[in-house]
Amino acid sequence: MNQKVSYEKFLESKIEVKQYSGFEVEVLNSSLFDFQTEIVKRALLAGRYAIFADTGLGKTIMQLAWADAVVKHTGKPVLILAPLAVSGQTIEEGKKFDIHIEKLQPSASFWQADIYITNYEQLDNINFDMFDIAGIVLDESSILKNFAGKTRNKIIDTFKNTPYKLACTATPSPNDPMELGNHSEFLNQMLYTEMLSMFFVHDGGNTSKWKLKGHAERDFY
Repeated sequence: MNQKVSYEKFLESKIEVKQYSGFEVEVLNSSLFDFQTEIVKRALLAGRYAIFADTGLGKTIMQLAWADAVVKHTGKPVLILAPLAVSGQTIEEGKKFDIHIEKLQPSASFWQADIYITNYEQLDNINFDMFDIAGIVLDESSILKNFAGKTRNKIIDTFKNTPYKLACTATPSPNDPMELGNHSEFLNQMLYTEMLSMFFVHDGGNTSKWKLKGHAERDFY
């Protein structure tokens, strides 16, 4: 094989092709509106996805329909992490949509094929093996905003190998690309540090902020 052909083969091996890690579904919860059904189907097909939907657009029913579909497809449980005040509301919402949700008890020691929910503060107290779950949902995923925070790092490390992931929030700051980078790392798309080196430059001034490269704006978003 000549050098030209070898080099072309080398270049072909470096081409990244978008790979979907999820699955297709035909029927979802009947309580979904058409636009919600389309979003959930996209999220399931992608496998790892973020829903940035404004208040009132139905993030709760979308994340519950997503979790329900993952449980039925894999026969394994899905865990929802939510703020403390939201957990009880989500269980009640599930009843309204005929989706059963179990409140995760720290004393329990084994999973069943079901949807579980607990608050972020209980993450350190879970006795289950996280390798046994099929999916993780972050309700109010803006908790990842603190890029150096203990909770942010714990979430990303704990669910690094979880097959199906969903991040839901109404408030991803569009003027804070660092928060988007944290979501990207959680969803196994690109490391936070890789995002910085590829798309940003450090201003080097007193503000010590990262600025988006002018020519990289379109590719980044």
